[in-house]
Amino acid sequence: MQTCSALEENEIHYQKILLRAFSMSSVDLSLQHAVHTLYEDHHSWLCGWLRKRLGCVDNAADLAQDTFLRVLTQRKAPQLREPRAYLSTVARSLMIDMFRRRALEQAYLETLALSPEPVEISPETRSLIIETLMEIDRLLDGLGGRTREIFLMAQLDGLSYVEIGRRLGVSVTTVKKHAVRALTHCLLLVED
Repeated sequence: MQTCSALEENEIHYQKILLRAFSMSSVDLSLQHAVHTLYEDHHSWLCGWLRKRLGCVDNAADLAQDTFLRVLTQRKAPQLREPRAYLSTVARSLMIDMFRRRALEQAYLETLALSPEPVEISPETRSLIIETLMEIDRLLDGLGGRTREIFLMAQLDGLSYVEIGRRLGVSVTTVKKHAVRALTHCLLLVED
C-alpha cells in the first residue's frame, strides 16, 4: 500500500504532468477535468493492476503515469463506459512497448559484449541506436513470420540465402522471394 507521502508525491507528479501537457497550447477545460477525474478515480487501481503484471512497484508507477500522459496527449475528453478497460488497454500497449525496448536493448548489449574489441559508446549514441532498433522493429512488425525470420537471418546474422534455405529447409528461390518482400515492405514504409 502507498503511504500518505507517496500519494502526495504522485499527486504532485500528476499536477506537473498536467501543467507540462497543457502549457503548450490552450486546452479544453473539459479534457483537463475528465482526465483529472479519471486519474483520481482509477490511478491506484491501475498501479495495482500494473504491479501484478510487472512485479515491480516503481515500474508500475512509471507506466501508470505514462498511461495518463498518453490519455492527455489525445487532446479530447474520453467518453468512457468502461474506464478501467480503456486504461488497461492503453497500459498494456505501453507495457508491450517497454518489453520490446528491453528485449532490443538486451540483444544489443549481448551483441556488444561479443565484440572482439571493447567498444565505449556514449549514452546518447546508445539511445539513438536503441531508438533506431525500435523503429526497425516497428517496420518489420507488418511482415509475416517467415518473411521476418528470413530478413533478420540475412541482415542481422549475415547468412547467405543458401545458408538460410538450408537451415529452414526451403529453396533459395523461396528465400529470395521472402527477402525481396521484406525489403520492399521496409522501403515502402520508409518512403511514407
